[in-house]
Amino acid sequence: MICGVDEAGKGAVLGPMIIAGVLVKSENSLSSLGLKDSKLLTARRREDLYEKILTMAKIHTISIDAWKIDECRKSMTMNEITARGHAGVIEALSPSVAYVDACDVNAERYGKTVKGLLKRECRVLSEHKAESKFLVVAAASIIAKVKRDRIIDQISEEYGNIGSGYPSDPKTIRFLESYIKKYKIHPIISRYSWNTVIDIKSRLSQTSLGEYL
Repeated sequence: MICGVDEAGKGAVLGPMIIAGVLVKSENSLSSLGLKDSKLLTARRREDLYEKILTMAKIHTISIDAWKIDECRKSMTMNEITARGHAGVIEALSPSVAYVDACDVNAERYGKTVKGLLKRECRVLSEHKAESKFLVVAAASIIAKVKRDRIIDQISEEYGNIGSGYPSDPKTIRFLESYIKKYKIHPIISRYSWNTVIDIKSRLSQTSLGEYL
């Protein structure tokens, strides 16, 4: 059995990081689906493929909320947090071979890190842009992306339009600025250790101080 592992939301400032694993006997079982890196697919196509993957493979996902990421970052790097998530998915699926999307500039080193966190024997192959090289990782990227998008939709129902949750999204930045300005604190759905939040809080604090000078 082989599995592919990928994540969605690693660099987001809002919402969780979702790590997904897809387990199959052979990549040939996925060859007819037309799988691609989730970022290259429309939301509708991802949803369609998501449902098909569920019928053809065993999946396991781990969700790491924003507050948990902030807590973990006090003692480890984001790459280490991701590696632990990758290892957790592999442990749950128990494959003989795991293909993972490398989150380190050194792909081989990242693979060794993930393997070192496993309690069982498994061959770990780590590659940059693995979702473009292995169908099973592309499948995992779709599972992770769809699950995160659904959570972001749920968050938006509660908080209003938060955009994609990434620092590059103007809607996300506007939401953070508005929320922090109104409540004088970051929302619980944000990663307060991110420079994005720190910079906004600092800028708004200076603006408020300037009103009294």
